[in-house]
Amino acid sequence: MTTHPPRKKKPSRKHWWHNIRFKYRLTITNENTLEEVVSLYVSKLNGLSWLILVLTVLFTIASLIVAFTPLRNYLPGYMNSEIRTQVVQNALRADSLQQLLAQQNLYIMNIQDIFRGTVKTDTVQSIDSLTTLRQDSLMERTRREEEFRRRYEQAEKYNLNTFAANSEAGGMVFYCPTRGIISAPFNVSKQHFGVDIAVSPSESVMAVLDGTVILSAYTAESGYVIQIQHNRDFVSTYKHCGQLMKKTGDTVKGGEAIALTGSGEQTDIGPHLHFELWHKGRAVNPEQYIVF
Repeated sequence: MTTHPPRKKKPSRKHWWHNIRFKYRLTITNENTLEEVVSLYVSKLNGLSWLILVLTVLFTIASLIVAFTPLRNYLPGYMNSEIRTQVVQNALRADSLQQLLAQQNLYIMNIQDIFRGTVKTDTVQSIDSLTTLRQDSLMERTRREEEFRRRYEQAEKYNLNTFAANSEAGGMVFYCPTRGIISAPFNVSKQHFGVDIAVSPSESVMAVLDGTVILSAYTAESGYVIQIQHNRDFVSTYKHCGQLMKKTGDTVKGGEAIALTGSGEQTDIGPHLHFELWHKGRAVNPEQYIVF
């Protein structure tokens, strides 16, 4: 006859609750007199409660700092349109100051050459023209550069669209609609009136300019579509979205999130955003206005 060892009983819920509530006594005693100085009763439940309370307070403080201080602008997706505009303007100012500083340095060098007698001024050439001549003389053109300049000037000789597009949007700052790579460019001959941007699913889609939403709906051909009317007769269209965050009639700011990109299940080329830019009823190439 064989005997089996008794099975260990699993601790019941009552035993577990009693264990977590069991209080331990912490005592601080004077080593010389063995006198009890401080006595404290603690349990595992009290320790866990204090830990949760401290973490909650720290999380609340961090959330308030991020929400009500400029630190939120350093987080992805939190930078507002005003700060974006300031960043672009500051970059343009820095570039202008750099060009002005270089021109002033050349101007001073010309004055020094005039005092030395190296360069003689006359009534035909002014100091500004001497600055330009000195700048060109410092950088001699190579044969390859001359050939490139000749071919470029010949190709752009009768091209009037290069300056017309910029004049239509003079002073306007266009934001990039989403993060991604252009997979299909603008091509009117193929009836492709916009650009396809390959993106990851659920990426933020942002308005390129301030404006008013004139269309926010679902279509069988393009999925979720949102369209915004901007100043100076510009209209932007965002197709193949996965979720719309604005409705018709809403006012949006440039750089504000208006939708999320889709998963690409309804298309053959995967997740992408089809973006179109129209001006006075005519489709224009977005790459002439936006840096993707």
